[in-house]
Amino acid sequence: MKIAFSSIFLMVSILLGAQTDQNIYDIINAISEERLKKDVQTLVDFGTRHTLSDTISNTRGIGAARRWIKSEFETISKGCDNCLEVFYQKDLVKKGENQRIVKDVMVVNVVAIQRGTKYPNRFIIMSGDIDSRVTDPNDFTSDAPGANDNATGMAGALEAARVLSQYKFENSIIYVGLSGEEQGLFGGQGLAQYAQDNNWDIIGVLNNDMIGNISGVDGVVDNRTFRIFSEPITTAETDPETLASQARARRFYGGEVDGTSRQLARYVFKTTQTYMPEMNPMLVYRLDRFGRGGHHRPFNDAGFAGIRIMEAHENYTKQHQDIRTENGINYGDTFEHVNFPYCKKLTTVNAITMASLASAPPSPTEVSIGGIVEASAKLKWSKVEEAKGYKIYWRDTTSPTWDHSRYVENITEFTLDGIVIDNAFFGVAAISEDGHESVVVFPNKILR
Repeated sequence: MKIAFSSIFLMVSILLGAQTDQNIYDIINAISEERLKKDVQTLVDFGTRHTLSDTISNTRGIGAARRWIKSEFETISKGCDNCLEVFYQKDLVKKGENQRIVKDVMVVNVVAIQRGTKYPNRFIIMSGDIDSRVTDPNDFTSDAPGANDNATGMAGALEAARVLSQYKFENSIIYVGLSGEEQGLFGGQGLAQYAQDNNWDIIGVLNNDMIGNISGVDGVVDNRTFRIFSEPITTAETDPETLASQARARRFYGGEVDGTSRQLARYVFKTTQTYMPEMNPMLVYRLDRFGRGGHHRPFNDAGFAGIRIMEAHENYTKQHQDIRTENGINYGDTFEHVNFPYCKKLTTVNAITMASLASAPPSPTEVSIGGIVEASAKLKWSKVEEAKGYKIYWRDTTSPTWDHSRYVENITEFTLDGIVIDNAFFGVAAISEDGHESVVVFPNKILR
């Protein structure tokens, strides 16, 4: 039986598209629910981790908490032949910076860098927040256990470090505990500025904020769905002329929902569906919850790709609340309300996303597209030296995800015959020898 070359090529493309890495499954199996539970309990036991709380005590306050986090990263590093660079990154925030800064405070982040073997200055970042609060954001003495918000995110970053530090990756990974979130996103601002000052090439930031609750205030109980918040385009277009030019380009060519953060969100979505099909990733086309904010925003403001990963159903009686009982309702963000099997699942989502991105080649820097008044779409992209091949993606203009693809090798331009450019959006990703993909790049030039 003869098979046409085009059919063989298509079969190879389909197989490659479905290719998976056994290491990713090993990572999934290695994430420990018990270690997450132990770490959340330790963080809760500091009493309060309010940004303005005690920094001298060894048992209470944010000072004790961040010293413990640093010691945990250092212990993890000893277990991987000192593979982590662990340090404090800090900035002084003066009294009156906003209404929640009632005294001078040093906002201290705890950073652990696992350097890549090939790209030591390219980073994928997972963050959790160290600090906690009660009803009054300026109350820095009352107990604020912050079990779900956000000991779960911090414990997730520690657990991801424990597991991923046992592997070597081409790109670097950063695990970080950020402070000052509840007082005004100061920790994220400080680290984003540090990244700019040190010329970090950031692939993306995975901000984890509340990853341990499955029982919503609306009565819904769901241990499979989680939300991925992402802004549509970067907010770093500050030059009016540049802003106007890019707005004109989007008006005629599209791209208003295809910024770097949105592509990162789609990457998490696809990776989860590939390796954890039992989970239900929910893309939310918004920077964050309505009128609210998280620690990915300062990175977005600096022009970096960043998203928020969190539970799908919040319970407002368990966050930002004084510990109390009213009308039979127990208020407060306490340990017993955290669902640790779910926390494990979302920690795993982060770990496999970072492992995949850390194993992938860089994205093409330039992607050009053409095909106006033609029956085909033409794409051309910059060569990625480390890539084995490329995957051309396209989707309906109303689809939130990349639904169709074509794999190619040894070329940097291709024509999709019969795919009308008017009816779809397109993008290109670089593929490694073992099938790991870069983040998709939306066309940034027009072929004339």
